[in-house]
Amino acid sequence: LVTWLRVKKRLRPEAGWREVGVGTVMVLLTLSCVCRCVSIFFVEFQAHFGADYAATAWIHSLLDCSTMLCAPVGSLVGSRYSGRAAVVAGGLLASCGLLLSSFATSLEMLYFSAGILTGLGFALCYTPAIALVGCYFQRRKALAYGVAMSGSGIGTFVLAPVVQMLIELYSWRGALLVLSAFVANLCVCGALLRPIALQEEQCGRCSHQSHVPSAGQSESDSPVRSGAGDISQQDYRFLLLPDFLGLAVSFLFLASGCSLPFVYLVPYALSAGISHQHAAFLMSILGVIDIVGNITFGWLTDRRCLKPHRLACYVFSVGMEGLCCLFTPLLCSFPLLVPFAMLYGYFDGAYVALIPVVTSDVVGTTYLSSALGVVYFLHAIPYLVSPPIGGWLVDVTGSYTATFLLSGAALLASAVILSAVTGIRHCRHRSDSVLLQSSENCHQGTRAPPPQSIMMSLPAGLRA
Repeated sequence: LVTWLRVKKRLRPEAGWREVGVGTVMVLLTLSCVCRCVSIFFVEFQAHFGADYAATAWIHSLLDCSTMLCAPVGSLVGSRYSGRAAVVAGGLLASCGLLLSSFATSLEMLYFSAGILTGLGFALCYTPAIALVGCYFQRRKALAYGVAMSGSGIGTFVLAPVVQMLIELYSWRGALLVLSAFVANLCVCGALLRPIALQEEQCGRCSHQSHVPSAGQSESDSPVRSGAGDISQQDYRFLLLPDFLGLAVSFLFLASGCSLPFVYLVPYALSAGISHQHAAFLMSILGVIDIVGNITFGWLTDRRCLKPHRLACYVFSVGMEGLCCLFTPLLCSFPLLVPFAMLYGYFDGAYVALIPVVTSDVVGTTYLSSALGVVYFLHAIPYLVSPPIGGWLVDVTGSYTATFLLSGAALLASAVILSAVTGIRHCRHRSDSVLLQSSENCHQGTRAPPPQSIMMSLPAGLRA
């Protein structure tokens, strides 16, 4: 028992929070630089290859789709080996994909290199890095995810103007070559993601492999799970939870609408007569406010008064994003698009930081890695089809109005569906509590009378 207590103390998850925090921020910063700034290349691709909006939008769609479709693969590799190995391998794949893209001679080659190959590398990095944060941080999970997710906002804020400058200086081929070298730093970031299983092995040698879970404790209850032996025992029963099913349906609508503003904000600004630098600056504004949303919403939802209502905060942020998109066609100048970028960026950062937290609240920390793989897998098909549909609407209508209305409607539908699921769950819990209370009252009514009534019913002599 003493040995086990010593091992448990040494395995406290917060032991490596600095390295994991910095590594996760850098991983998400690098991924967002490519995923969110790829739309800056669209005008260059259209001019070089003579393509329309729908054809170039497939690059962004394939990149996002591959990242999300292969998210279970990243979860599998991270669980089987370690998050560190998954991120290093993903960094190599993504860097090779962007390197090949700089030599592309057709859109089809860009579909494979910048879309599929780079997306597969990002998938190996994304899920293990996010899941590892949930394993290390327990008390202030929402704030930890907010800080980690702020890397995506930092990448958008800092690197969107840099990418535009690289295109102007070195053309789109040179810019992709520089991005390839930048993405290779994912291998360095992966080295910072220290696996908890490594600490367990070190402690196990000190205790001579003396830890054996007790009869009342399952392996999932132990503080640290071994990455090598758990993958064959992983349980996916959370897929049958009604709350998770409702969450999954809402994610489908969310993914259908959330990517369109990032893809078409810069082209929409250019069509409204805004300069290239100002259009790229809108992405920077969106990125820096995204950071504020990540951290402040994470901090707020960790407060005692809001912690039980994280799901409601998530629904509110998604609904506000939908309203922002519905009003976008009315904003036709740079001063009007700045408030849109601020509001959309804030609520985007808010809901992105809460996705892992809400998922963890539904399925538990034990299945978080597998659940996140499923959650991001559900984003794949909407990410694949929504940007080309938005581009097709632009080609057919000649404006971006229908595209932004589609985005807003999908986001509002996601919020409404999750609100309905939450209301049904609340009513079900209330009815269950009423039935439980009535059954307890009936059970108490059949019990023997209390001692006072028994004493009063006895003869006076016996009472004495």
